[in-house]
Amino acid sequence: MKDSVIIVSGGMDSTTLLYDRRDEIALAISFDYGSNHNAREIAYAEMHCKRLGIEHITIPLDFMHKYFRSSLLEGADAIPEGHYADENMKSPVVPFRNGIMLAVAAGVAESRNLTKLLIANHGGDHTIYPDCRPEFISAMDSATNAGTYVGVRVVAPYTNITKGDIARIGKKLGIDYAETWSCYKGGEKHCGKCGTCVERKEALAYAGIEDTTEYEG
Repeated sequence: MKDSVIIVSGGMDSTTLLYDRRDEIALAISFDYGSNHNAREIAYAEMHCKRLGIEHITIPLDFMHKYFRSSLLEGADAIPEGHYADENMKSPVVPFRNGIMLAVAAGVAESRNLTKLLIANHGGDHTIYPDCRPEFISAMDSATNAGTYVGVRVVAPYTNITKGDIARIGKKLGIDYAETWSCYKGGEKHCGKCGTCVERKEALAYAGIEDTTEYEG
């Protein structure tokens, strides 16, 4: 039964969830909030949705780029390099990004009489992203359920697994991760050095997937 909306960026995690739950998805939503890599990511989201025959829309959130502070909104040079465990990796966090996206998506779901809202946050995000943690997802689920007539539920099946585990799911589904985007710098190729690129490399290696991503250098 197609009763779900998915938030899909075009990155590894949401693309995996898109394929994983494709039989349930009536609508896929991408959000353009002015990040360095939005254009690169959303192109892949559109491509995969077209391939699967799933309706896809992109909703602009221009105000976030204008009023929020994050290195992810300030150009490639502002993005720190290194591992997500490093203290400086907090700078790309866009404040309450998932909260805003889930709220908007819940409104769209209600408008279309859809009852589930899929999001692909995962365990590796918990360290630096407050709006990816289990307690946040639980709170948003309660809010969307209480605040809609159809009782929209937030479904986040990857919350307690790693990106490597997600890559293993994608491997079984036959996903070509070269057709996804991770790099926060948003250049012509993945930089290979920022936190998301490092995490991407580690996840693919963990899953035993050959990394055919085009990296700089």
